[in-house]
Amino acid sequence: MTTISIPLQLLHEDEFEQWRTAQEEPVRNWAATHGFKAERNKLLLLPGPQGRPIAVIVGLGKYNPREEVSYWIGAGLADRLPDGQYHLASALPARAATQFAAGWGHGQYRFERYKRGGPQRSVQLRLPEGADTSEVERLRSATSLARDLVNTPANDMSPEALAQVAIDVARRHGARHRVIIGEDLLKERFPAVHAVGRAAAVAPRLVDIEWGDASKPKVTLVGKGVCFDTGGLDIKPGASMLLMKKDMGGAAIALALAQTIMDAKLPVRLRVILPMVENSIAGNALRPGDVLGTRKGLTVEVGNTDAEGRLILCDALALADEEQPDLLIDTATLTGAARVALGPELPALYSNDDAAAEEVLRAGTAESDPLWRMPLWPGYDDELSSKIADVNNVSTSGFSGSIIAGLFLRRFVSNARTWLHIDLYAWNNKERPGRPVGAEPHTIRALYAFLKQRYAR
Repeated sequence: MTTISIPLQLLHEDEFEQWRTAQEEPVRNWAATHGFKAERNKLLLLPGPQGRPIAVIVGLGKYNPREEVSYWIGAGLADRLPDGQYHLASALPARAATQFAAGWGHGQYRFERYKRGGPQRSVQLRLPEGADTSEVERLRSATSLARDLVNTPANDMSPEALAQVAIDVARRHGARHRVIIGEDLLKERFPAVHAVGRAAAVAPRLVDIEWGDASKPKVTLVGKGVCFDTGGLDIKPGASMLLMKKDMGGAAIALALAQTIMDAKLPVRLRVILPMVENSIAGNALRPGDVLGTRKGLTVEVGNTDAEGRLILCDALALADEEQPDLLIDTATLTGAARVALGPELPALYSNDDAAAEEVLRAGTAESDPLWRMPLWPGYDDELSSKIADVNNVSTSGFSGSIIAGLFLRRFVSNARTWLHIDLYAWNNKERPGRPVGAEPHTIRALYAFLKQRYAR
């Protein structure tokens, strides 16, 4: 039996009255009964004689000439439609068609590793004309990878398990890789990574991946991989630990972004540096007041063991900075202060390069994957002063925590031409169409678009 494809008609509020008057009376009455006026994310399913929908009208809200059909329109459909095959009723520009199809894939994501198998759904989209098939699959695969890693609890996503995923990604793309584990971190000059992770049952480690032509521009990604964060001896309250499996979200996003770069064969020489630890409590745990050495040679007084992410990042950034990359990007679920300032949906962007920062912001807006730039305000630099070390890892003031963290990291970046630091949340706290509660791969699409614009013109 041939499956009948159901048309999806995209409709702005401004077009609704013209559409309504062109319909037969039963359809007009059906729209009125459901109060449908093409508001954003509203759907109107038009039933056929057998009760199955013969068409779906998708509300886009008010028309904005500067806004294309977005990723999130597609993402918000897949989980709200009955099983069946669907297609767009009218053509979209190629870019919008790709965005819509990629969003549809995002909306079909489910994390069901720990649930008993239930009925399988089949909601399929016929690829819109003009959509880039490879790009759609590339983005779906990357965002699903990051979401799977962040959603997986720490008992199954230890530093060892996360490192193995990174190795698997590297092998699939023919990338060189090495893993430095446990006491070898001290031998190879990563003392801060070792100090943060040494109290855990699973040894800390650092994964270093290299890919691409050495003659191409050097792009290095660094991601915070704290697979669980108790806060250390400055222990978190129980409620604050509930989401700490996601504290490796920066590493998950950096790895997924690396996968897109390698799959697309962007003309760069890529390096990916992922420090991976659990911030645990034991007799040999890092203590408040300890002074650590770092790869950069700076000494750090530990003002708070719960500011551990910046400690593992500082060694990784110092390694990345040694080869003077053209572009250095670090991603991290670093501070609650960034969430207070910008909320969970808007990652904070810091940079030493105004032009590059503006390019990232534009790319984020175009990809419906926004960021917001924050200042590396030099007036707060003295907040990190220490009486016995070169720098403290926290400020005593309690203000401007995300900026302070960025200023701390900046001390370990001196050779990179352009540095981008992104303080993100990697999680959805509320249910929305296409965005269930759980892991959210913030900035992958924005950064990928930025890298294509910068290097693949």
